[in-house]
Amino acid sequence: MPDHGTEHPSLKQRAIEELKEFWITTLYLFLFLGSFTFYRRMVLAEFGVAYLHYGVAVIESLIIAKVVLIGRALGLDRQVDRGPLIVSVLVKSVIFVVLVLLFGVLEHIVEGLFHREAWATIVRKMLDVGVNELFARMIVLLIAFLPFFAFWEIGQVLGRGRLIALFFSRRPPSGEAPMA
Repeated sequence: MPDHGTEHPSLKQRAIEELKEFWITTLYLFLFLGSFTFYRRMVLAEFGVAYLHYGVAVIESLIIAKVVLIGRALGLDRQVDRGPLIVSVLVKSVIFVVLVLLFGVLEHIVEGLFHREAWATIVRKMLDVGVNELFARMIVLLIAFLPFFAFWEIGQVLGRGRLIALFFSRRPPSGEAPMA
């Protein structure tokens, strides 16, 4: 009799799980990045400047979620699974911020080469955003990744589906043992 605990999921099951992870990650990132877009809109409205770039937050969320899945597929999230959770969360957050930054640089390079631009033009366009804006985006993404990976790590420690059950299942009355 086969042990169902050691069976590997089928390709279809893995694809469904990865799609769920992608959309959950996208939704989380959109809520986080979208709130900053809303904040920027409110601040600029004080000065009479219209700012309606919510689509950018959606697209950035989709792209960053895909980069996170690629990083996980490459095993970047498994390099620090042995230590304390706080170390794992901090290191994974930094690793994935750097990965997103590298993908952004790669995107600009490919786009520039596609348009047959000179290397100097490609570099100038990448730096047109400004060092302060680039640094601010990295900090925001790092702060977004900290709770994301904290919940991710806690979910891994508790076991598959347990964290979701804790958040979305009815809790027993005080004094009773929690449901398994």
